[in-house]
Amino acid sequence: MNLPASLIIIDDQRYLLHDTGGCGHPEIPARLQAIRQAVEQSDSIGDIRFFPPQPAVRDYLTLAHNENWLFRFEESVLSGKTFIDHTDNQISYDSYEIACLAAGAGITAVDLLENQETNNVFCLVRPPGHHAEHSYPFGFCFFNNCVVTLRYWQEKYAQERIVVFDFDAHHGNGIQSAFEEEAGNFYISIHEHPSFSYPGTGYGEETGIGEGKGSILNIPLSPGSGRRELDHILASVIPEKLEEWQPQAIIVAAGFDAHKEDDMSGLSYSTELYESIGREVKTWADIYTDGKIISILEGGYEISVLGESVESYLRGTLGR
Repeated sequence: MNLPASLIIIDDQRYLLHDTGGCGHPEIPARLQAIRQAVEQSDSIGDIRFFPPQPAVRDYLTLAHNENWLFRFEESVLSGKTFIDHTDNQISYDSYEIACLAAGAGITAVDLLENQETNNVFCLVRPPGHHAEHSYPFGFCFFNNCVVTLRYWQEKYAQERIVVFDFDAHHGNGIQSAFEEEAGNFYISIHEHPSFSYPGTGYGEETGIGEGKGSILNIPLSPGSGRRELDHILASVIPEKLEEWQPQAIIVAAGFDAHKEDDMSGLSYSTELYESIGREVKTWADIYTDGKIISILEGGYEISVLGESVESYLRGTLGR
C-alpha cells in the first residue's frame, strides 16, 4: 500500500516559459529554479513528491474572473503585445497558457487533498495571483490563483468556511475584493502598511462590506517590522479570530518578499521567521482542517534568499 506523501509540490517546467522581458523585471523564471534547488538539496524536509498541474479550464477560471478579461488576455498574447494595462504586467506568447497552468495548480491541489493523497500541498507556480482582480491584471498577476482554488473547492466539493491566509509583503487586493461582500469565507492578510507599499489597499479598517462585514482581517505592519511584531500576531491575534470563525479549509498565499534582503518591501523578516509562519499554519490546520494545507507561491524576488525562505516555510508546515 502506498502511503500518502508528507508533502506534494506541484511543479512544471513550463512555468519558466512566461517571459517578463528582462530589463530588471523582478518576476523571472530564476525564482522557481532557486526554490527547486533549495528544496531538492534540503535534508530536513523529508518525504516529498513532485506532481504536475492540470491547466485550469475556462469554466473554472470564470468562477473567479470575467469572461471578457479571459478573451482580452488571450488576444493580447496572441497579438504579440508585451504587457497589459501597465508595464508591470509583462507578457509573452506563452503567458496565457502558463497562467492557466498556474491557476490549475491549486485545482490539482484540491483534488489531491480530497482524494487523500496528502495533507500538505505547495504550488510552485508563476505568474503569481493575489493582486489579480475580477476583470483586470495587477502587479505581475493575471489570474487570481487563490481565488480560483477556493471557488473550485466550493463548486466541486461543496467545501465551506474557507480561510485564505496571505503573508506576502503586499496586500492581496484581488483576494479581498473577491470575498469582501461574502459571509462564507475569511481573508487574513499580514502586509506592509499601505501608506508605504503597493497596491495601497489593506488598511485595518477594511473589514468587509454588507453581509461580508467581519470577513476580512487586515494586519498592516510598519516598515522594519519583523519577528517581534509577527510572533504576537501569529500566536494571539490570528488564533483568536480563527477560533471565532472555525474554518474548515486553509489556503495560504505564500509570499516571501518581506525578507529583509528583498527590496520589494521595507519589512524585515528573517529566513528563520518563515519556519515559524509554517509551524503556526500547521498548528491551525491540525486544529481546524484535519491537518490539510494548500500553499500557493506569490511574491519573493531576492533570488539569494528566496529558495532557503521557501524551504524554511515548508519545513515549518511539516513540523520538522
